[in-house]
Amino acid sequence: MAIWNLGSINIDHVYRLHRLPRPGETLAARGHVCGLGGKGANQSIAAARAGAVTHHLGAMGAGDGWVIDRLTERGVDTAGILRLADQPTGHAVILLDSAAENAIVIHPGANRAIAPAMLEKPLSAITAQDSLLIQNETSAQVEAARIARTAGARVIYSAAPFDIDAVGAVLPHATILAMNAGEAEALFAAIPGPLPVRGLLITRGADGAEYRDLITGAVYRQPAFAVRPVDTTGAGDTFAGYFAASLDRGDTVPDALRLAAGAAALKVTRPGAGEAIPGLDEVMAFIAGRT
Repeated sequence: MAIWNLGSINIDHVYRLHRLPRPGETLAARGHVCGLGGKGANQSIAAARAGAVTHHLGAMGAGDGWVIDRLTERGVDTAGILRLADQPTGHAVILLDSAAENAIVIHPGANRAIAPAMLEKPLSAITAQDSLLIQNETSAQVEAARIARTAGARVIYSAAPFDIDAVGAVLPHATILAMNAGEAEALFAAIPGPLPVRGLLITRGADGAEYRDLITGAVYRQPAFAVRPVDTTGAGDTFAGYFAASLDRGDTVPDALRLAAGAAALKVTRPGAGEAIPGLDEVMAFIAGRT
């Protein structure tokens, strides 16, 4: 059992402000930090921190070696990360206000330079006991999902940033579709009929999360754990990575939801993205005794 993640790698530039700027407005930041991010890198770190064997597949520029070091230090296998001399490492500008809400602008860089042929060798090792994670921040998601499903692996697709064309292309190869509430509303409006996946995971921030088994019709709901948020960046990725790792080791859906909710709750109490994701022991201690 292992997690394979075709995922984005970004360098996050986080600017703290009292409030988010309005259109045309210039505000002075109260602080700036630079760290590791990207939905893919965050999910890989979360899965590894949750105890899963985690292989990251992706691309970055020829420099920025500290990114590889940070992923490795957190337990992620980085052998499948390509170094592209003609592309910059992806990066994001994150504006974070005093209420822990954010606005993000992403430059994809090397994340969008991944060709399908680049995935054939690393994904040749995926098995029916494994899971593939994909998001909408890289290229070649469809090809990766097709390879994984052909091997019998579970494919968990985080349809973010939401793009209906990308969703339509990936859905036939996905096992579980993961979205936040806003993305789910957009999807249901665009595709009103039955979805061709086995499960639908919807995260609702402070309102918790739910999993809909589209085969049996069962619906499982998990309330959010009450915490005081400091930084919501990467909370959804933390949830997705922990949820995938929990299913990977054979946990039930309710147990996976509870573990993921605990991890996401701890994450938002800490500043930063991937580097602020808690470890399994911390999460287990946090949820112990909580309802």
